[in-house]
Amino acid sequence: MLERTLSIVKPDAVKKGLIGAILGRFEKEGLRPVAMRMLRLSRSQAEGFYAVHRGKPFFEGLVEFMSSGPVVVSVLEGENAIQRHREVLGATDPAKAAPNTIRKLYAESVQHNAAHGSDGPDTARTEIAYFFSSLDIAG
Repeated sequence: MLERTLSIVKPDAVKKGLIGAILGRFEKEGLRPVAMRMLRLSRSQAEGFYAVHRGKPFFEGLVEFMSSGPVVVSVLEGENAIQRHREVLGATDPAKAAPNTIRKLYAESVQHNAAHGSDGPDTARTEIAYFFSSLDIAG
């Protein structure tokens, strides 16, 4: 099934110059970018995006980290894009990630884990709409 998912190259990976490596890997795995932009999230924007985690112990640190530098947000499209993207990302904890996944290769920790991906169809729709209008998406 053709799907779309949101992908974010996080500040740690942007700072390390890994944008091309990460996005190239997704393309190699059959996930085609149909929208993309680089931006720096304000604290308020990061809080809004991660509102589902408000009240959890890691929320403040996550908001601070995600607003600490530029990110690259993109909409990736492909067959079973959500599941495929998550497989290529690997486990949130890089120590538990499968070999050759993005997080195994590039992540420093659970929080500084190089990239974000939507975890399901409803989340993907909500997350994509947070950053992109339908006019921003090609394809």
